Amino acid sequence: SVLSRYENQITILSDYLEEFPETDEPVWILGRQHHLNTDKSKLLLDISARLWFTYRRKFSPIGGTGPSSDAGWGCMLRCGQMMLAQALICRHLGRDWQWEKHKKQPEEYHRILRCFLDRKDCCYSIHQMAQMGVGEGKSIGEWFGPNTVAQVLKKLALFDEWNSLAVYVSMDNTVVIEDIKKMCWSPPQSSSAAHGSAHLHRSALGRNKNTAGFCTGWKPLLLIIPLRLGINHINPVYIDAFKECFKMPQSLGALGGKPNNAYYFIGFLGNELIYLDPHTTQSFVDWEENGTVDDQSFHCQQAPHRMKIMNLDPSVALGFFCKEECDFDNWCSLVQKEILKQQSLRMFELVQKHPPHWPPFIPPTKPEVTTTGAELIESTDKLFELEEEFEILSV
Repeated sequence: SVLSRYENQITILSDYLEEFPETDEPVWILGRQHHLNTDKSKLLLDISARLWFTYRRKFSPIGGTGPSSDAGWGCMLRCGQMMLAQALICRHLGRDWQWEKHKKQPEEYHRILRCFLDRKDCCYSIHQMAQMGVGEGKSIGEWFGPNTVAQVLKKLALFDEWNSLAVYVSMDNTVVIEDIKKMCWSPPQSSSAAHGSAHLHRSALGRNKNTAGFCTGWKPLLLIIPLRLGINHINPVYIDAFKECFKMPQSLGALGGKPNNAYYFIGFLGNELIYLDPHTTQSFVDWEENGTVDDQSFHCQQAPHRMKIMNLDPSVALGFFCKEECDFDNWCSLVQKEILKQQSLRMFELVQKHPPHWPPFIPPTKPEVTTTGAELIESTDKLFELEEEFEILSV
């Protein structure tokens, strides 16, 4: 127990300052503005409400014979889980939902948590992400980068019937409006295809009941934009635009950090980024017989970490969530106003039409499979071989 407590206290002290300074500057957290002088408690509540995924130990071995802990290699996967979990919170509970210790939470909340538990039958578990990463050229236990995590989430989302997200990962620093609308408005699949893939995670997610009353037309959009904001260090010309992204109501923050040391960035204060740190090793938690999850270890109840934005590695991935088409249209307007028109060197491009020199855009669809594990990975690898060839050609 002594070793365990010591392990949980290991941090890189140079990366953050524990206490907020006395300042009149606003703090931005995932599209919400807070003022330290008047509502510091609300700020801390807002941060603690985010789902916090960290290293875990003593879960079932990945792939049956692989590691039973992701300590030392799974930090970027955990950050990807946190970004996706924030999208699901916004989708089912709303951005302003608050978490309170020991307070009873709605079923949707526990259902979201069950998507991420460290079990092979949970659709966004460390098991599924690590195994799907094999198709992206990453061995189990190897460190992921932001773009690899984004590609893995895009593939796994195809099997998630309950949340029914459209995941778009931009290519070549370019977001194509036409392609996103084509993907989000794509017609539903046949019932036979839906039945085949529904078997994949039925024990974890249950059947797709569409109980939340969402419109069946526009599929909620998870937009991920992998970027390289410099060569060895972040180029200062991008800082203002990068910070502006955290002000957008659609913001899911950013994946990044330092080489082999990933953080989930959720906001900023001045020229310091605020982040959730996955580098704490906790024990595996399973769900109870009634389907609830003991969630105390899934919320960071300490002062958030901060680091100077100039210490950020230039390889990052921005995340945004658009529940309705009007949210996406609003995001496009904000990008044109705050990101593109103000920058001489643009962080990324937003274009209306699909570039003619790119291969045709085909919205991804899930394969008809009734299996999990290694056989699932093999089948999805074949499905995406053509897509990966397109991506290589486009570069």
